[in-house]
Amino acid sequence: MSILAPAWTALFYLVAAVCFILALKGLSSPRTARRGNAIGAAGAAVAVVTVFLSARLENIPLILAAIAVGTALAVPVARRVQMTQMPQLVALFNGVGGGAAALVAVLELGHSGDSWVRLAVVFTMLVGAVSFAGSAVTVGKLQELISTRPLLFPGMPAVMVLVLAGALTAGGFVVLTGSAGWAGALLVLGLAAGLLLVLPVGGADVPIVISLLNAFTGLAVAASGIVLGNVLLLVAGTLVGASGTILTKVMASAMGRGVAGIMFGAFRGGSTAGSTTLSDRPVRSSSAEDVAVQLGYAQRVVIVPGYGLAVAQGQHTVAELATALTARGVDVVFAIHPVAGRMPGHMNVLLAEANVPYESLRELEEVNPEFANTDIALVVGANDVVNPAAKSSPGSPIYGMPILEVVQAQQVVFLKRSMRPGFAGIENELLHDPKTTLLFGDAKDSLSKVLGAVKIL
Repeated sequence: MSILAPAWTALFYLVAAVCFILALKGLSSPRTARRGNAIGAAGAAVAVVTVFLSARLENIPLILAAIAVGTALAVPVARRVQMTQMPQLVALFNGVGGGAAALVAVLELGHSGDSWVRLAVVFTMLVGAVSFAGSAVTVGKLQELISTRPLLFPGMPAVMVLVLAGALTAGGFVVLTGSAGWAGALLVLGLAAGLLLVLPVGGADVPIVISLLNAFTGLAVAASGIVLGNVLLLVAGTLVGASGTILTKVMASAMGRGVAGIMFGAFRGGSTAGSTTLSDRPVRSSSAEDVAVQLGYAQRVVIVPGYGLAVAQGQHTVAELATALTARGVDVVFAIHPVAGRMPGHMNVLLAEANVPYESLRELEEVNPEFANTDIALVVGANDVVNPAAKSSPGSPIYGMPILEVVQAQQVVFLKRSMRPGFAGIENELLHDPKTTLLFGDAKDSLSKVLGAVKIL
């Protein structure tokens, strides 16, 4: 027996839906992201409580036990996860969402006699399984449990076509017969499709794939709303699917490539691929003291953060360095590339954690015209997003990707652990430019030494 009347249920669902929309709006800016996240969480809480009060639920002890187990697992993980592992956690959560939607569809298959509802079941199962398997591969690539390079085998495109055709055939039989056997085949083929879709993707393309799979999960959740007859699931899933699709397009444009080229570029050699090859060409290296002198007596410094900063957990140190330079009268800003790091907004989150003022962050289009008037561009753990090959080398896998024009600065200082290429696996000619200086070492350690030297200037 439900406690809430249908009218109140609809009202609370509307409140939750509005919260989700406001949450997406808040997440569009680093300044309001924290508030947006809180609003989204509040909307989710309203939705869950409304379901308990309005639906005729069975097996409530099992439901509560599942919630307790999920909470016990998720809270410690979310609190302890390092910034370098945040992309993996996002990909994992996304995959779990897609997998959950697929399982719900499987369980509802026996209660779905209408062909249109079965069609929604098939869609949810297939897309959810693709999202789950694909997200598992992205986690493996980001965690380097599997190679970050594109993984291909002879005849892979033909196998992908056969798997897709098989999935569509199995889905057709599920719609016509409601057979559990065909549903099982559909799940297996969906998982295979997810693996085959993401394995050929490598290097710097992984963040875009995460965004695309997030859109897939949203669509699967929306379809599960049709299966369950739940309007809020339909609304929430549609919002996630739409926002994920838009973000995927924006990120692909930021790399100067199409989504199809990113997903299937490896078959023609166009996908970015990780590399461990070390360059033995000579470069000009420096000491922390010399870099401190350069920075301390500059008028304008642009700091370009990258994944190496996250790996070293040096965000607080670089924020302190920026404060110290500002105290000396140096104009300091941070240049943020849309695909820097391993997930959308990775650098924004990293710097927000270190309380870097939002007004100090400059997006690519805003900061690029300013590099010509910049004394020093300090590149901390970034490589591909400043690599001139994106503009000068048509054969490069990142050719056409908009970059931060640090090459236009008067001087460039790279903080690098080694001469290993960036995630795209290609050499950066800027490292060998006469105006470029390299400071080798762990980013946090190097920043600490530079900071200490700046303070005694």
